[in-house]
Amino acid sequence: MSNVVSVFPNRKKKLHTTRSWDFIGFPQEVQRTNVESNIIVGVIDSGIWPESESFNDAGFGPPPIKWKGSCQVSSNFSCNNKIIGAKYYRSNGIFYQSDVKSPRDSNGHGTHTASTAAGGSVSMASLYGLAMGTARGGVPSARIAVYKVCWLDGCWDADILAAFDDAIADGVDIISISIGFPEPRDYFKDSIAIGAFHAIKYGILTSNSGGNDGPGLATISNISPWSLSVAASTIDRKFLTKVLLGNNKAYEGVSINTFDLQNVMYPLIYGGDAPNITGNFTSSDSRFCFLNSLDPALVKGKIVLCDTLSSGREPFFAGAAGAMMQDGDAKDFAKSFPLPLSYLGTREGGHIRSYMNSTSNATATIYKSNEENDTSAPRVVSFSSRGPNVFTPDILKPDIAAPGVDILAAWSPLSRVTRVIGDNRMVQYNIISGTSMACPHATGAAAYVKSYHPTWSPAAIKSALMTTASPMSGGLDNDAEFAYGAGHINPVRAINPGLVYDAGPIDYIKFLCGQGYNRTALRMITGDSNICSHNINGTVWDLNYPSFSLSTSRSEVISRVFNRVVTNVGSATSIYKSSVTAPPGLKIQVKPAILSFSSPGQNLSFSLKIEGTVASSIVSASLAWDDGVHHVGSPIIVHVALKRKP
Repeated sequence: MSNVVSVFPNRKKKLHTTRSWDFIGFPQEVQRTNVESNIIVGVIDSGIWPESESFNDAGFGPPPIKWKGSCQVSSNFSCNNKIIGAKYYRSNGIFYQSDVKSPRDSNGHGTHTASTAAGGSVSMASLYGLAMGTARGGVPSARIAVYKVCWLDGCWDADILAAFDDAIADGVDIISISIGFPEPRDYFKDSIAIGAFHAIKYGILTSNSGGNDGPGLATISNISPWSLSVAASTIDRKFLTKVLLGNNKAYEGVSINTFDLQNVMYPLIYGGDAPNITGNFTSSDSRFCFLNSLDPALVKGKIVLCDTLSSGREPFFAGAAGAMMQDGDAKDFAKSFPLPLSYLGTREGGHIRSYMNSTSNATATIYKSNEENDTSAPRVVSFSSRGPNVFTPDILKPDIAAPGVDILAAWSPLSRVTRVIGDNRMVQYNIISGTSMACPHATGAAAYVKSYHPTWSPAAIKSALMTTASPMSGGLDNDAEFAYGAGHINPVRAINPGLVYDAGPIDYIKFLCGQGYNRTALRMITGDSNICSHNINGTVWDLNYPSFSLSTSRSEVISRVFNRVVTNVGSATSIYKSSVTAPPGLKIQVKPAILSFSSPGQNLSFSLKIEGTVASSIVSASLAWDDGVHHVGSPIIVHVALKRKP
């Protein structure tokens, strides 16, 4: 049909699974505006638990006048002056037993993300005493509009597109979507990219999670240049779980263990010594504690040692009293399990195996987790998806990093702590990790900037967040900007960035024309018959992006010019001087090197030229504009091009 832009299968996407705001320098007492209560955060997720104290509407007036949405009220769901709108979407009409046919959240994920972005302040929140403190969102006075698209079997494209359309029509200010496909898709075959493109035409920024498929390169899935793509970083809190052996040797692993074995010592058994032979499993299966691989008769009432990390379902279903899991993978975030469990390294695991081999009566106990200070934070967590952007390598992704590890936030009491059947812990607040948790931190920060600058475009808000981000160390994260983008989010600095790299729909259209996208489809999207004509065609290097990325080859002699425009949003008259840091082998020039502004809102252009060669896969540099008050930073990354995944 002539009015169809693109056709692609209705694919399934998945959800990208208190102290964090303080850690990024955003305390409860931070200065706020009255406009914050008029900001509407649209959350596309698994729904919401409206009775949570995080969504109490005490002190809230009626919804903002601009609000045009509605609430799908039912016998089990209603909105209030905090949650001002809620809808659910299920295009195939199929509902499973655990699905709730309303905007009510039976998963927990949507409640968690909504409260992280815009939940009210709730004191004495914790998970069984862990992470005790005040739980709050980035913009606690803002309103929330909920669009439930995720169900037991995932989140489907058709529902996501419908939710975007409604959120735009309803009048939301920011869209937060912690959902993604396991691998990146072409921009116009990705429902999130399409929805976010529609949103920017109406002045709405979309904040989305980068994905949880790291640490490999080129794994980031939400990559559209008109969206804010967020990586997950650690905060200065970690959860450690001690185990004590019968020989009085103690070791610490990583987990969120709320169970108390009350110092009782239980028999220890190695998973490889307890295969479920009747189920046709061998020790090569049971050593890893694969599902159904353990013999319940051998492990019941014992603590099982497994040779890799798993969900803990198998030891739990087999009746084990607890489990220890050991392998060499990263241990930079903690998980909850349905039974007492500690996740250890191979060195600790080796000591435990030696002890078990030294006696016929090996015993152990597992203690409740303790919170400890993580002095290496912030750093990008291992699971966070990395760049480069496989479809447009010269657009740096992710854009920014935000807290996404061990985050306490509101939860649906219909969902178990671990979502494992038989785990009967139902809670109001839960601790989970993921770029899903990082995304609403960026959403809340974007909403905070919007409350100070209601007329700013999505690109201006995004630029403010990126150019004021706190630097992160390539020494801690070997993938450098491919791990953390422009750096670690800093909402307080972002409200006064000095300069912004602005862009509008036409700029992205020029970019898409330059990328060779179908003119007919772009004409339908824009309504402009002159689309992709000579004067509406741009290169990727001229898209007014706050970061600079260039793909090359090791043997190539580089000579590339980027053109940019910055808008003065600081002092009426100001002089910005440029400074560049570049590694050996690269020459980076900025012309002009000084920008003199004489009025607010004034635009000035500059070019940045990169010359030279690279000796390694990733080479980092940076550009900063400084007027003595504002420091406007941009990462520059030159990298050896990776082959696109098939």
